[in-house]
Amino acid sequence: MPSSVQHKRIRKTPAARRAEIVDAAAAVALAEGLECVTLRRIGEELGVRPGLISHYFPSADDLVAEAFGSASSAELDSLLPAERAQATPTLHLGWFFARAKGSPYDNISRLWINARHLSRYRPVLRDRVAEQEAAWRERLTDLIRQGVDRGEFHTDDPYVTTIQILVVLDGLGAHANTDTSSRPAAVSRMAATTAERELGLPHGTLTRPDAPLAASPTG
Repeated sequence: MPSSVQHKRIRKTPAARRAEIVDAAAAVALAEGLECVTLRRIGEELGVRPGLISHYFPSADDLVAEAFGSASSAELDSLLPAERAQATPTLHLGWFFARAKGSPYDNISRLWINARHLSRYRPVLRDRVAEQEAAWRERLTDLIRQGVDRGEFHTDDPYVTTIQILVVLDGLGAHANTDTSSRPAAVSRMAATTAERELGLPHGTLTRPDAPLAASPTG
């Protein structure tokens, strides 16, 4: 005998639905590029009509910018957490350079290349790229200032040192779409070498093989 119990379909809250859309868009952006983030494509990913996506994001450009913002914010929180109650600034900076390499980092580097290119034609995305760049500068500068205050780092201008480090990282990341398997080790560690030089740290401080990456707060 058929059951008379009917299962109610649980309607997601607007906040939950929006978050679901953004997460799906960020995943597509990382895997395939921002050009593939369309209302129709994200609707297909979630099994809903494009009209539902447009209810939350009337413009595809808004969704593209949100996808980039979500992915890049997650990257920043993973590489350089805002909460640093444990360990020293030196260890946190070392963990940062240890995480900023390999295929996962190459994927986000490709996304940054993609976003900076498309931002020439998409004002909403351009604003989001600028916002994320500012967040990166603020987060890294804060860590360096903390190290200066504790006497671990020595620099007259933490902000300038931050820019120097990020410029080197961006330069290395610009090759994420090419084969870098033959890149010399000295080149791969240029960002850490720059940081060591500008912060008055002995060579190798930020890239020692015994650095306890596994013990870092984000693991």
